[in-house]
Amino acid sequence: MWDYESASVTADKVVRSQQSSVSVCLLQDGTFQISFRLVPLVGNGVVIHLPGLFEEAEKNERKGKGLKGWEERLIISDRAHIVFDFHQAVDGVQEQQRQEQAGKNLGTTKKGIGPVYSAKAARCGLRICDLLYDFDQFSERYKGLAKHYKGMYPTLEIDIEGELTKLKGCMERIKPMVRDGVHFMYEALHGSPKKILVEGANAALLDIDFGTYPFVTSSNCTVGGVCTGLGMPPQNVGEVYGVVKAYTTRVGIGAFPTEQSNEIGELLQTRGKEVGVTTGRKRRCGWLDLVLVKYAHMINGFTAIALTKLDILDVVSEIKVGVLYKLEGEPIPHFPANQEVLQRVEVQYETLPGWNSDTSAARSFEELPENAQTYVQYIEEHLGVPVKWIGVGKSRESMIQLF
Repeated sequence: MWDYESASVTADKVVRSQQSSVSVCLLQDGTFQISFRLVPLVGNGVVIHLPGLFEEAEKNERKGKGLKGWEERLIISDRAHIVFDFHQAVDGVQEQQRQEQAGKNLGTTKKGIGPVYSAKAARCGLRICDLLYDFDQFSERYKGLAKHYKGMYPTLEIDIEGELTKLKGCMERIKPMVRDGVHFMYEALHGSPKKILVEGANAALLDIDFGTYPFVTSSNCTVGGVCTGLGMPPQNVGEVYGVVKAYTTRVGIGAFPTEQSNEIGELLQTRGKEVGVTTGRKRRCGWLDLVLVKYAHMINGFTAIALTKLDILDVVSEIKVGVLYKLEGEPIPHFPANQEVLQRVEVQYETLPGWNSDTSAARSFEELPENAQTYVQYIEEHLGVPVKWIGVGKSRESMIQLF
């Protein structure tokens, strides 16, 4: 619920509603394994670093990831905000200041996400439509924004002319990709019936409103972000799938009640190859926290769950599951908003027997060991949400579909 999860999904169109644009193009190991033959839309809620978009897509095209001809298939909303190099530089400066002033930072990716969303909220950001409409006018507004940041951070080095030159080159390349995202979604929703997959970046507990603030991202990762990030009415939201690991992970700083700073945590990290995709940092690992997952369900209204990485638990003889938080010995019926309170909670666990056998070859629920089946059923019963998929490996074939 903190880390970006992955699952294999089949759809006619794939759209992203918030956060960075990069991984909707990457489609590499560790992200959604979606065929790029689909028509991906980068929605208005996404923020885009244009040089980074091209660099990452071309890098993965060279790897043979099925991205050939991606520029003919990618669609970018004209309302999406642009991440500039100085946003990324400011992100790094702000992290350094937090470290110096408070002795700890937020652990951001330093990709400029926070600063560009701040500029958007302050109504001084620049969008794709601004870049394409009048480059001279865009350049003046860009220079004004750069001057604003330079005033806030005097040590900031900004190559204004150098970045404007890069952006002018990007402008010509993206022009054929840019569409009115609202109109695109309306046509997709009202044309011939299609399966449209909305890919949310990050996870529920990193949501700017509902996550473990301030150790969160800068956008709404929960289901409400679908509507605001795409210009789509709520009644068009259909199935809501929660993608949940069979254990819990978190990258970076922040409260983590079920974290195991011991051999169990090390085992999960090593077996699960738990490393942050963007930062390369090791993920912190712990037992499955059903208090967290239930809270995420309250916000998102999951209609089904994709339970991934069940095979990582194959060698664990006893598996604990966090089912309740206590504060000063008293149960608390909700997920705490305050970080200091969350740091102090005591987790009540249920212990389930492990299965001590390899599940990676299982292709149906019945082929799973009995104790593995029990573990899945326990999760379903506790949450009141059915598990639709179970992941027992990296490949598409390793995703067991139950219904």
